[in-house]
Amino acid sequence: MSNPKSEPYTVIVQMLALAARMEDEGQLNLAKLLRAASDGLLRRAAYRQKPTADKDGLVGEVRELSQALTALEIDPHLIAVLQRGADNLAQGQLTLIEDAPHPYVCRTCGQVVLSEPDTQCPTCGASPLTFQQFPPVFWLDAFDPFQAKAYLRQTPEQVAVILEGLSDTELDRQPADGGWAIRHVIAHLRDAQLLVDYRIQLMLAEDNPSLEAKAVFEWATQEGERPLPVQEIFDAYLTSRRDTLTRLESIPLADWWRTGRHQEFGVVTILQQASYFAVHDVTHLPQLENLRRGN
Repeated sequence: MSNPKSEPYTVIVQMLALAARMEDEGQLNLAKLLRAASDGLLRRAAYRQKPTADKDGLVGEVRELSQALTALEIDPHLIAVLQRGADNLAQGQLTLIEDAPHPYVCRTCGQVVLSEPDTQCPTCGASPLTFQQFPPVFWLDAFDPFQAKAYLRQTPEQVAVILEGLSDTELDRQPADGGWAIRHVIAHLRDAQLLVDYRIQLMLAEDNPSLEAKAVFEWATQEGERPLPVQEIFDAYLTSRRDTLTRLESIPLADWWRTGRHQEFGVVTILQQASYFAVHDVTHLPQLENLRRGN
């Protein structure tokens, strides 16, 4: 075998090929280790390669990579969606589910399709049941109802600990890269919480309602000329979260699987929305801790 440090791509391909062979041999635990290692290597490399923060630069990267994928024989429908997505990004718009369906990848040969497969893989003949779906975020199905409630309950307590004792100057201090200050993160948590509370109410009141996609990330810095004190923003977040938990505690277990039609994610359940926002909060805790330390 070649030197792993000099040719990581070759090593990853070898690991995935060996993982497939191990599955054929019934060695599923060896296969999972090889697949995990290959995924870890890819993510490590991506973590070290920071994309440009400039929107025009991001648009250019999407377009450049879509052209590169053409030469690699990726499904032309996926490439066309990427190109339309670059146009949407350039115009400040989200790419919605009607334009970008969930992709499915054949775990045997890597064939990519943009709809749930109902026939054998056209390349290798694998069953459509063996295709792996790639949803927009993995944590839509992260929790069961009891776990979701536990995380929704505990995160505001963790945020309160991080905020304790900070001055207004510290709360408003932006990092060296010009990113969000603590106040922006708290405002974002409040905005996201108000959105999930509204969606859950709507999904309980109506059968399969339409859930409009919202660019919540952009709201955090749109505070106007007289921004609210951070404590007031946090209190609104906490009050809304308690209302959501009270609502979820009162519904029958079956209602957790009531659905809505999300413009960005497709059909989602109350459980998936609760799971998504529970994990979403947790992803911001390290950011808040780093900002508290002045990083």
